[in-house]
Amino acid sequence: MTTNNFPIHHHALALLTLTSVGLSLGCGDNNELDWEAPLSGGHTTIVNRTSSAFENPAPNLSDLDLEHHLEGDVAFEATFISAPGEVNPGLGPLFNNGACGSCHIKNGRGLPVAGTGSLGTHLLVRVSLMEGAPGDPGGPIPVPGFGNQLQDHAVYGHTPEVNIDIKWIEESGQYGDGTSYVLRRPDVTITLPDGTPFPSTTMTSLRIPPPVFGLGLLEAIPEETILRASDPDDRNNDGISGRPNYVWDRASQTIKIGRFSWKANVASLQSQAAGAYAGDMGVSNPVVDRGDNPTDIDMDTLTAVAFYTQTLAVPRRAHYNDLVVRQGEQLFEEAGCASCHLPTLTTGDHEVSALRNQEIHPYTDLLVHDMGPDLADARPDFEADGTEWRTSPLWGIGLTETVMGTAAYLNDGRAQTLEEAILWHGGEAKNAKEAFRTMKSEGRDALVQFLMSL
Repeated sequence: MTTNNFPIHHHALALLTLTSVGLSLGCGDNNELDWEAPLSGGHTTIVNRTSSAFENPAPNLSDLDLEHHLEGDVAFEATFISAPGEVNPGLGPLFNNGACGSCHIKNGRGLPVAGTGSLGTHLLVRVSLMEGAPGDPGGPIPVPGFGNQLQDHAVYGHTPEVNIDIKWIEESGQYGDGTSYVLRRPDVTITLPDGTPFPSTTMTSLRIPPPVFGLGLLEAIPEETILRASDPDDRNNDGISGRPNYVWDRASQTIKIGRFSWKANVASLQSQAAGAYAGDMGVSNPVVDRGDNPTDIDMDTLTAVAFYTQTLAVPRRAHYNDLVVRQGEQLFEEAGCASCHLPTLTTGDHEVSALRNQEIHPYTDLLVHDMGPDLADARPDFEADGTEWRTSPLWGIGLTETVMGTAAYLNDGRAQTLEEAILWHGGEAKNAKEAFRTMKSEGRDALVQFLMSL
């Protein structure tokens, strides 16, 4: 594999050491853990509830696969610089950040910040037009001169495409028992370098980076399993009408069911990695390039990064036998949350043997659902319309603040707590949200404690 002289990353050395002594035996505060808890990621599960919970290789990898995983770890953390630098050249000339690991904090989610420092944007702004020729078959229509994503950083000698400023507008509400709460939503101002407003006729959508662990297991879910959960016409009259988002997969040059990103608009992890290199860092590659020849990275490097995200371990849940957590899990199901956040799925065939035939507990159906007007971005993405979002997996969500030191939930990071994230739900999830809002405080606390145990 050509690694473009990637320096050896400290994670790789640490992972080699941990693996050699049996990482799957666990680390962290085992007093919080119950060894009867379901294996969230099947045999890819580890016992780790520390700030490094999302950074470990699946413990069931073969020696060769572990070697490939560690190579991918180095590439994932590599910071690019502008050409003609000797180490990792190819950044930009326009970009949002300089490394995969700079957006996905410790392999977790990013923060709703833009334009921070020389290499600091996490909040991405996707853009498209209502009419015109799509960039990919059936996909969003690029904005001339900007493409499908705005870059608010540039290498020396170039000017960023836009300036992005985000402010927060607060909205008050009440639980059924009269307890008040405050939600916030983003108010984003986008201006061109000369200070003029970005065209208001352009559709925009805010996205923070989602977590990257456990993705290979989601890639290994059989299509028939996803379709079985789909009910676009709500034939069973339960108010839930999730459906798959069929998208153009650049890696295979075919149409597939989307599984990744906030609108399930990416079908494979190789396409996900390729799109991030090109869109977020301006790094051309064999799947997505800027028209340059040769590309900034080769296929081996791209494949290594995709393999890394395929083979990250999933942390085991905690407090499984705690009575409050058990009550919260029951309330989660009674409220209807589990209708979309399916607790259990089984993987099928996959090129990585460690991912095959695993019973997993990701709490997602990988479908897109109408989430109502409050979360709508009014921007279609392939077959997902402006109100639809993919059901986000919930495994590991209780570790968000442990890993990041803070928390941000939903596609634009507006929710700072799990309660806020639930209260923003609407559309197909309105009844579930209302069930939570009208619960007694003990019930709300129990449901949140259940989520924190995942």
